[in-house]
Amino acid sequence: MKNRFLHGVFIILISLSSAYAQKSGDQASVFFTTKAKDTVRINETFNENDTTNSKGLKKQLKPIQTNFKRINSMTKWTSVKKKDIEGESAEGGEATFYYTDKGLEKVIARHYGEMGQKLIEYYLLNGRLSFVFGKEYRYNRPLFYDAKAMKENNDMEAFDLKKSEITITRNYFENGNIILINATTGRGYNISADYPAEQEKSITEDFKRLLKLAD
Repeated sequence: MKNRFLHGVFIILISLSSAYAQKSGDQASVFFTTKAKDTVRINETFNENDTTNSKGLKKQLKPIQTNFKRINSMTKWTSVKKKDIEGESAEGGEATFYYTDKGLEKVIARHYGEMGQKLIEYYLLNGRLSFVFGKEYRYNRPLFYDAKAMKENNDMEAFDLKKSEITITRNYFENGNIILINATTGRGYNISADYPAEQEKSITEDFKRLLKLAD
């Protein structure tokens, strides 16, 4: 009876996770409650170049990519603030604000969940959003689903970070507007970005909420 109950709970969690994955326009991290704190952390970008190419936007992308390289190569900051993010995911999250003597340069937001987690990096140029990098992991099994749970449910897999579905999204802004969205899965497949206006609105609203945490 216990095994059948656990199996039922597992199926429900996987179904909910699949439904969430299909809501491509939703930028808020909606995850599920777990008793254990998510200890897996996605690595931030550091000292990397953005190599996205677009012949028609080459001139516009160059200052965005140069600014991204400059900021994510920095190791010394005038000030760094960390704040908890509440209400956007059942597991919670955290935001880190990076300042130089010129002001806010970068914000890193992490949203944790039982079935996945999301890392979003916001880069500013002249005080406005310039580039937003997102990396989302959707786990193969719930975070708590260890070898014991696997055996109890006659399953073939336990939680394994390496088996996560990974989606990477790059959003390029000019004068406050998105000019290019580049999204790929972990297998390198491109994902169609049919709703740039909705994406732009979602990102800017999320960013405004984060900025209120820093006040």
